[in-house]
Amino acid sequence: MKTLYIECGMGAAGDMLTAALLELLPDQESFVEELNSIGIPGVRFKRDHVVKYGITGSYMSVKVQGIEEDDVYTEEHHHHIHDHIHEHAHGHDHIHDHEHAGEHEHDHEHIHSHSHGHDHEHSSLEDIEHIVCGHLSLPDKVRDDVMAVYGLIAEAEGHAHGVEVSEVHFHEVGAMDAIADITAVCLLMDRIAPDEVVVSPIHVGSGSVRCAHGILPVPAPATAYILRDVPIYGGEVRGELCTPTGAALLKHFASRFSGMPAMKTREIGYGMGKKDFGRLSCVRTFLGETEDPSDDVIELSCNVDDMTGEAVGFAMERLFEAGALDVYTVPVGMKKSRPGILIRTLCRVTDEEEIVRTIFNYTTTIGVRGCLMKRHVMSRTMETVATPYGDIGVKISSGYGAERRKYEYEDLARIAKKEGLSLAEAAGIADEKK
Repeated sequence: MKTLYIECGMGAAGDMLTAALLELLPDQESFVEELNSIGIPGVRFKRDHVVKYGITGSYMSVKVQGIEEDDVYTEEHHHHIHDHIHEHAHGHDHIHDHEHAGEHEHDHEHIHSHSHGHDHEHSSLEDIEHIVCGHLSLPDKVRDDVMAVYGLIAEAEGHAHGVEVSEVHFHEVGAMDAIADITAVCLLMDRIAPDEVVVSPIHVGSGSVRCAHGILPVPAPATAYILRDVPIYGGEVRGELCTPTGAALLKHFASRFSGMPAMKTREIGYGMGKKDFGRLSCVRTFLGETEDPSDDVIELSCNVDDMTGEAVGFAMERLFEAGALDVYTVPVGMKKSRPGILIRTLCRVTDEEEIVRTIFNYTTTIGVRGCLMKRHVMSRTMETVATPYGDIGVKISSGYGAERRKYEYEDLARIAKKEGLSLAEAAGIADEKK
């Protein structure tokens, strides 16, 4: 299985993910040219090779109207994001004091003196959709991915500030920068086309960040909201390592969050951040092959001593309908010398919850045991043998140096009944014609 593993030991931001994924492509420069041709207003991508701590990687620069903008979705810029800010007085200064792993080089306090008048345009989620879906040259799937990621961000911002998603507004220049990062990552994921995306637990940083709303904790409220149900951790690194944009991209594309799986790696990418935390600040990507987890099964077992044979048979039918791969029974001796039945069910890992629910609903057990099992299966194909009495399907199984052929029972039974033959004689007819 084609697997992409994303290592977020120093958080994640849009530009870092873009650079790390870009390094997995064979023709990276032509992809940058493609990014510059999709039509994001005023945006220009530039990929730079950088060396940090003796490691070579890439940094992706995104300029809007010639200016490299900070990630607008960090908490330091929340005063740009929601439209109720227009109720505040115009002509105020904005003070930021932050440390970011990704887009932000500076850790000193700096002051933006905006007039913040009506010439300072803002965009709603609907405006973003108009740009992405109406003006950018993108495949439909990529457009859908971009808007899904934006939806996660807008929902998080709305929750953090107590406003409806429709009321969340994005600062125009920062919105172009974010559209660039999100679109680039979505296009790269479409180009790489992994079967599975595994993301490591995410280092979010620690401490606090000062913004127009005051001093906020790390992870920022929007980031924390996006990363619900995702394994995250802090640490000794002071600063915001994972931005809301990075969090939303990871949340959208991750098949699962865990440590690195056993895989045969083909390509490795390093997406560098600007900030120096005294250690290598990057997102690292690994592209390779893993074993297909669909060969893993869950074995679920329960013992019953108070069900009739008919009730057990009915439960077995319901289990097959729920997606069980196999169900069988074994006679067992239970406590107090009672004869009982062991009901054993095999199912896919993804079906475990539904199968357990079915066992409890249709048997009298009050407990179900389960264990993960690895199975080895032959590859299977189907062929058809034409006979004077009709077609007979044959299942061919091969692998591990062996091959087996088996005629479909229903086809043999149909011919045998119609012609007054035994199953063996019907199979002999198929043998003559194959």
